Amino acid sequence: MIAFLLFFSACNNKASHHKLPDTISLDELKEKGELVVLTLYGSTSYFIYRGQEMGFQYELSKQFAENLGLKLRIEASKNIDEMVQKLLDGKGDIIAYTLPVSKELKDSVLYCGESFITHQVLVQRGNTSTRPLRDVTELIDKDVYVKPGKHYDRMMNLNDELGGGIRIHKVDNDSLTIEDLIIQVANGTIPYTVADNDLAQLNTTYYPNLNVKLKVSYDQRTSWATRLDHVELAEAANRWHDENVTSPAYKASTKRYFELSKAITHPTILSLREGKISHYDSLFKKYASDIDWDWRLLASLAYTESNFDTAVVSWAGARGLMQLMPRTATAYGIPEGREFNAEENIKAATKYIKDMNKSLRSIPDKDERTYFILAAYNAGLGHIYDAIALANKHGKNRAKWYDNVENFILLKSNEEYYTDSVCRNGYFRGVETYNFVREIMERYDIYKQKIPAE
Repeated sequence: MIAFLLFFSACNNKASHHKLPDTISLDELKEKGELVVLTLYGSTSYFIYRGQEMGFQYELSKQFAENLGLKLRIEASKNIDEMVQKLLDGKGDIIAYTLPVSKELKDSVLYCGESFITHQVLVQRGNTSTRPLRDVTELIDKDVYVKPGKHYDRMMNLNDELGGGIRIHKVDNDSLTIEDLIIQVANGTIPYTVADNDLAQLNTTYYPNLNVKLKVSYDQRTSWATRLDHVELAEAANRWHDENVTSPAYKASTKRYFELSKAITHPTILSLREGKISHYDSLFKKYASDIDWDWRLLASLAYTESNFDTAVVSWAGARGLMQLMPRTATAYGIPEGREFNAEENIKAATKYIKDMNKSLRSIPDKDERTYFILAAYNAGLGHIYDAIALANKHGKNRAKWYDNVENFILLKSNEEYYTDSVCRNGYFRGVETYNFVREIMERYDIYKQKIPAE
């Protein structure tokens, strides 16, 4: 179950001292043929993964647009203030985000549709030899690392309420995000941090050793919102939410982002007896020559993606031995119903790699280009192009992956970087891609030591 509670919120916030503008009917909106949804980039809201739009708020927006018979168009903003201003300026129809419910905004917007109660939680490890903290009073004499802003302010207030004793460390490093601090807790680098409960819950699907049960703040109401002149749209959003919150699609989206494990666990390396890596070695050898790769590198990619399990489906919907997204599988010729066939999967994956090789021909060195291809296989080309542009802007070698471009794929989870004018693909959780390339190459080195090339 998700740590936060979902509830219905009626649009009862019309300001009595403001004259409402002429309302826009739902029929007028439908004449446009599309619903323009405003949101923010983020791991719980909206992002692009392997060329496909994803995110919890994105999926709910898509369900709502389909309910209205409209096409969905997402407009991502840099921050809440910009998002609200775009709404008021008529550059979007509805905000799909956890917008705080405040007295100030109630005079300007209609809160409607999806509503949530959020709160801040302590992020700590849950499977250590010591018992996880269960009460805020136990934070006395503990070290808590937080980013400036509401989490730091809350910890300072909590410290005052407790009479002091919490060692609060303000992390001013702009290159570190809240998710970076969560990862540091998971890795044991720091003992505690604080995050909003939805972000914390999502990160438990990547790091199952985290405990995010201890609440450290009061509840905050948040909601979607639309303009005061979109009364019918607000009412439609309320009706849709009331009917949709128990639907299979809604439950599937909730499970995908806040419950399904996103951690890829790899058992120890296979025995490699008799010079074999997997049951699919002959297929790796057959198709690796099409892309001028060592078949053992292709095998390492497959193992990292699927553990050589042809039937696996990832949390994002990638399928089969080479974990191709449905759209990619179709584009590269996998027949419907054959997504889990090992040969079809490998054949399509090598076609995909061949095209990425062409797309990345600006990387002159073949070995270097291989690293970029692997990164693009995991993240999608768009985010790799963004990382290259950022590396170039910051004086790093745009044609070298290690210690150059890879550092900027990491920084693409940081607002300062993904909102940079050279970035076109927004937020991305780059730590997985950073590790992905390194893991494949490390395993490939082991394969080369133990398995003959022919």
